[in-house]
Amino acid sequence: MRTGEPLPAVGEVLAALATGLWSWDTATELVTVDAEAARLLGLPAKAATLTEAQIRSRLHPVDWNEIAGIVGLAVAEGTLAEVRVRVMDEHGRVIRVVRSRSKPSYDPERKAFQLIGTLQEVTEPTPGSPAGRSAVTGDWRRSREAFLLDAGRALAEARSTAEVLRVAAGLSMPGFSPDGLAVFEVAGDRLSIIGLHGYQPGDEDPFSPMSLDADYPAAEVIRTGRAVYLSSPGDYKARYPVMWQLIENLGRESWAYLPLTVAGRTMGAWMASFAYPVAFTPDERSVLTTIARMLAQALSRAGVAESERALTDGLQRSMLPTLGPRIPGMNVAARYVPTGGGLQVGGDWYDMIPLPGNTAGGGRIALVIGDVQGHDVRAAGLMGQLRIALRAYASEGHRPDAVLSRASRFLHGMTYGSPEDASDLRFATCLYIEADPATGTLDIARAGHPDPAIRMADGTVLARPTAGGLPLGIDPDADYPTTRITLEPGETLLMCTDGLIETGGHDLDSGWQRIRTILEEHDGGLEELADALVQGVHGPSSHHTTGPLADRREDDIAVLLLSRPGAGDAESAPAGPTPARTVRRSMMSVAQAEPERVAVARQQLRELLHDWASQDQIDSAVLLLSEMLTNVLVHTDADALLLAEVRDGVDGRRIRIEVTDTSDDLPHKRRPGELASSGRGLVLIELLADTWGVDPRGEGKSIWFELHEPEPKDAGTYGIEGYEPKGADDSTGPGDSGGAS
Repeated sequence: MRTGEPLPAVGEVLAALATGLWSWDTATELVTVDAEAARLLGLPAKAATLTEAQIRSRLHPVDWNEIAGIVGLAVAEGTLAEVRVRVMDEHGRVIRVVRSRSKPSYDPERKAFQLIGTLQEVTEPTPGSPAGRSAVTGDWRRSREAFLLDAGRALAEARSTAEVLRVAAGLSMPGFSPDGLAVFEVAGDRLSIIGLHGYQPGDEDPFSPMSLDADYPAAEVIRTGRAVYLSSPGDYKARYPVMWQLIENLGRESWAYLPLTVAGRTMGAWMASFAYPVAFTPDERSVLTTIARMLAQALSRAGVAESERALTDGLQRSMLPTLGPRIPGMNVAARYVPTGGGLQVGGDWYDMIPLPGNTAGGGRIALVIGDVQGHDVRAAGLMGQLRIALRAYASEGHRPDAVLSRASRFLHGMTYGSPEDASDLRFATCLYIEADPATGTLDIARAGHPDPAIRMADGTVLARPTAGGLPLGIDPDADYPTTRITLEPGETLLMCTDGLIETGGHDLDSGWQRIRTILEEHDGGLEELADALVQGVHGPSSHHTTGPLADRREDDIAVLLLSRPGAGDAESAPAGPTPARTVRRSMMSVAQAEPERVAVARQQLRELLHDWASQDQIDSAVLLLSEMLTNVLVHTDADALLLAEVRDGVDGRRIRIEVTDTSDDLPHKRRPGELASSGRGLVLIELLADTWGVDPRGEGKSIWFELHEPEPKDAGTYGIEGYEPKGADDSTGPGDSGGAS
């Protein structure tokens, strides 16, 4: 073209460049194409107005689905919409690849897009080449979808801010991957960095905290809520000259800054920097925008979870006490593990309360463990109030039964007396023990809670059945009888909530067997025993890592252990034969109104003799015990006190069983006839016991007998391992073993 000649028409220029022109109105669903655009679409080379269906039939279906998303992104960012699509023939074969560039606009009144753009044929880039990074079609699309799915899954499983940042740093985007990442957060009017990846030590200066008014891309993104793409160092230097001086030596060629927005609020910004030039095509921007949205959601979830954990820990720490100073003559250890679901708060608690008259040198203390129904904030709130009430009643000097009675009336008034809480009634189980460290005496009151257990000095474990009443809060006038036992030197008392027993699909029986095994096999201190009990229920303690791990914390767990140290080896032993040493002891009372406790006493005796060498002697001891207790209940008006001791002497082990009552009537041997229903008690004792006797007391009497353990014929027959005593389910009433003496 010579100087002075008029410029050719735009259509002629585009035709010479093999570039077609088209326009699209989504309201009318019509597309207008010129002759070149029609040719590129595989249609007759002439201008035409086509429907969307006609255009769609000429394009690859996967590529058509991309167009709507790219157009929407371009409108939101105010940029050009660029897309590479495959043109198909009538037989579904790809005849060429074309690139479309358009400027979309949105008409809010018509709620439609209007686009005017160009169409050019392009050569499909070789996969893996620099040009291939901007490919928009075929396998790249499929790999991008797979990448987004994997990224979304990994970010969704991250449970803390640190895990979210670690996942973000490990993302490898298909076709283009950033070499550096930074995550910014807003704190007031300041912008600070919370995560940085891909930079060397000393490169943090450009990412130091700054004002939101600073001339910095991340600050602008947060102020405007719009992404900033810088494809070259020249773009960066032109738009942010001051900041460019700080980052020009970091070796990056392109940068993308995207807002982290959740529920319409921009909470921060995400920077992705590249060591090579990136054009930031609409598809690349779409990938970055999707990652930014997922990252914002993941950070928001992690922040909420961390706040909930901090709230839970603070709430539980404020409600659970410290065990205080060491108790002279006794040791205490405790553990609390919240449930694995929800806010991880619940109604389990424990407490140690100094009682009136307690001094620095030691005195009576109260140990409390309980469980308010539920695993929510209301349960935790009721637990805190109930714990304070129990401390107040105990500090007033009330006995265990009175403390629980007052606590039950208090909880009933809180849950049943409030109209707004009528649909959410709660109760609580509780075990209250008043302990005298000097003597080891324990006075126990129980409100629907699991019984305590004793680990004896030799490792034998016995459940200690205690009298009890209804759970707290059900009946404001409920009574709670008291049971007294003695914790001997070397013994350990276990108090726990049902979460320790029933977790993992166990019921009370199977769960207790699991806990009993841990208690029997443990060889270590009290703190180690508390850890072993929790570990035995939960297994591996890693519950806070990403991945589909099953959290086994189905219920809250509270554990309280009380031990009385053994006397130790004597420095000097008396001359002569070594006296018998008591290694096990069980004591319980059987009241006239509680004949069912005879069956409990039989079960206690079988557990006490779990490793006795002779099964016949065990059966004999149980039979004689029944006779002695039945004699008291039938022939006197007094209650019976049972004391069973296993002693270890130079001539072997022996069991001594003694039953005491307050009646002065001494038993005597009879000669019952064949049809008599009673009168054989002392006859049986004389036949089966090695030694026996009746001792008058100041008030009442005591009848006792002893059995000497024979040498075992087969040490494995009645050992601890695998031994299941006969009659363990014995639940028959008193007097079933024969008449009283």
